[in-house]
Amino acid sequence: MIFKDIWLDVKAVKERDPAARNVLEALLLYQGVHALIWHRFAHWFYRHRMFFIARLISQVARFFTMIEIHPGAQLGHGILIDHGAGVVIGETAVVGDNCTIYQGVTLGGVGTQKGKRHPTLGNNVMVGAGAKILGAFEVGDNCYIAANAVLLKPLEDNVTAVGIPARPVKKDGVSLPKNKRTLTLEEYESMKERMAQMEREISYLKEALDSQKASEAGAGPETAVQAGEAEKS
Repeated sequence: MIFKDIWLDVKAVKERDPAARNVLEALLLYQGVHALIWHRFAHWFYRHRMFFIARLISQVARFFTMIEIHPGAQLGHGILIDHGAGVVIGETAVVGDNCTIYQGVTLGGVGTQKGKRHPTLGNNVMVGAGAKILGAFEVGDNCYIAANAVLLKPLEDNVTAVGIPARPVKKDGVSLPKNKRTLTLEEYESMKERMAQMEREISYLKEALDSQKASEAGAGPETAVQAGEAEKS
């Protein structure tokens, strides 16, 4: 089973990376393949509760490939880790079949609790360079997470997500209306500042109006008229 998975990983490089000229090159010269080979063996030891050996193998792999895959992570068939440097895949992460992961990607957790705390990717998911997927939620099949996106919420199948925090912009290849998109952090901060400014202006106007009413009530009708004429002059 391990060797079948390794063969499918090598085959994925040949089929999906146009720079790979042949299978031998993919096997010998691609650090993503090397990291996956190390992981397949480390995961076997992990499943058989030989945790120290599993972790030792993963650390050796990290040293030679600059790719950190926890031995507990569950990876499907035909995974392509392209370029690879800086990739981090956490202990309870699950990656489906035929997924593509570029350099700098993190499949991480957001807490220190035990149990499931890392994301689950469906099949045929592509994660762009530098993207972060953080938390124990599911990403559907055939999704695309754009480069440098930070995904914090689940995605349905066939969705493209971009931004920080990542928001869906396409579903089944069709652009989503803007009113169905979530706000970006920049949009949220800008809206919050505008609302705060409006609240300050409303408060100022209310205080001015209350002060004017109090002044008119205390001065009497004639004095109020005279005060109004003095203000005009």
